[in-house]
Amino acid sequence: MEKYGAGSIVVSDYDPNWPALFAQERMRIENALGAFSLAIEHIGSTAVPGLPSKPIIDLLVGVPSLEQASQRCIKPLEALGYVYMPDYASWIPGELFFRKGPPGPWTHHLHMMEPSHPRWESRLVFRDYLRTHPEAARAYADIKRALAAASKDNIEAYRTGKDAFVQETTAKARAWRAAAGDR
Repeated sequence: MEKYGAGSIVVSDYDPNWPALFAQERMRIENALGAFSLAIEHIGSTAVPGLPSKPIIDLLVGVPSLEQASQRCIKPLEALGYVYMPDYASWIPGELFFRKGPPGPWTHHLHMMEPSHPRWESRLVFRDYLRTHPEAARAYADIKRALAAASKDNIEAYRTGKDAFVQETTAKARAWRAAAGDR
């Protein structure tokens, strides 16, 4: 069982400071990586206004080459306080994953991948759908709170417990985006 940070999983009420915390961190990362960073997106629940979340800012950083990123980006991100988590490659292939914060609880997660990776689009369309469909965001909040209570400090159980909802909602989000593109 993978334990969560320094204790039980906590899903907090939405904090209106989360977008500003993202913007601040985005600037730090842009300065550290320069032009090698193609895009930096705020993802995860902290990116959806009103959505309760674990209080961790998730950043999605696009790079032209993951192979080059493993050579060029780890040290500059470590200088910003990020810890590279190479063991996560088996869980999230095609991505470099970093955490920031004391050794739990973490304050930031950084997901680095090429924008052509399918997970790039799925993370953004899921976020955008929750931002514009409050009923889906409320359902997701209910699932997250129930899973946090049931999972205690088992982050793997918490993550996998959300999978079905995320997959179903991402499929709805893709259909929603496709329909919006036809107008």
